[in-house]
Amino acid sequence: MHAMQYDITLPADYDMGVIRTRVATRGHLLDDFPGLGLKAYLMRERADGSPVNQYAPFYLWAEAAGMNAFLWGPGFQGIVNDFGRPVVQHWTVLAYDEGPATAAAPRTATRRRHPLPAGIAPADAVAEALERHAVRAAGDGVVATALAVDPRHWELLVLTVRADTSPGIPDAPDTDRFQVLHLSAPGRSGLGAGRSW
Repeated sequence: MHAMQYDITLPADYDMGVIRTRVATRGHLLDDFPGLGLKAYLMRERADGSPVNQYAPFYLWAEAAGMNAFLWGPGFQGIVNDFGRPVVQHWTVLAYDEGPATAAAPRTATRRRHPLPAGIAPADAVAEALERHAVRAAGDGVVATALAVDPRHWELLVLTVRADTSPGIPDAPDTDRFQVLHLSAPGRSGLGAGRSW
């Protein structure tokens, strides 16, 4: 399973209603996209206390073929046409779990990216992250959560989608908070649960 995200940072005075309209009119187009586990249409804005206005869709791909079909097809080209070509970040998924609020509509998401400590064996750092992931997944209000790693930069990613606006486990200082505008989840039921190996 692959996680993927691109951040489109917009001007401070950008009308974020444009992003809301974009998602409201186009978000459904990926509701049955082959190979897609889920796509969370994420947005954060300065009006809510974010340091930036940003559109930051997050994807979990069940298959690399689906990810490739999206990136080299008309879906991603629409992003390129409208905003320029963003850097596409991607990670290998270590674990995915549904939470107690799995049946609820998601409203917010948190994202944390942080380096694996240099002085600890990668397997030990991942084992510790998996323990924290299990606790997070069981938290009140959690719809779903994913833990992933970028071994090129030795970076861990934690994305948690929630049915409410509370942060759940207290946010670390480097946690980004987003609104969830829509969730396309054609392959969500096939993502499996727990660690990915």
